Amino acid sequence: MSAWPMWLDVIVAFLLLAGSGFAFVGSLGLYKLPDFLRRLHGPTKATTLGVGCILIAAMFVGLWRDGLWPVRELLITVFLIVTAPVSGMLLARAFRASEGKHGDDL
Repeated sequence: MSAWPMWLDVIVAFLLLAGSGFAFVGSLGLYKLPDFLRRLHGPTKATTLGVGCILIAAMFVGLWRDGLWPVRELLITVFLIVTAPVSGMLLARAFRASEGKHGDDL
């Protein structure tokens, strides 16, 4: 039997499963997609959602267990949501700028 209520178990389990599914799809996309620009979508979109869901589940557990706002997890989530799309955009721009020099097979 859990130390917390059943509704919290359901929410945390759903977020962990959804986060794991998103992270898996993002990793699979990184592995399977044919070229560099398409491979960027895996880590910047699906994996960001996956890690975000897992961190939100950790926030629920920490809030219930400790009774304090989970500041660490909240900061990690905010920084991840802000930095992942920006880094993907910068990688895409760098690829486009060097496209004539290196070709499409990076």
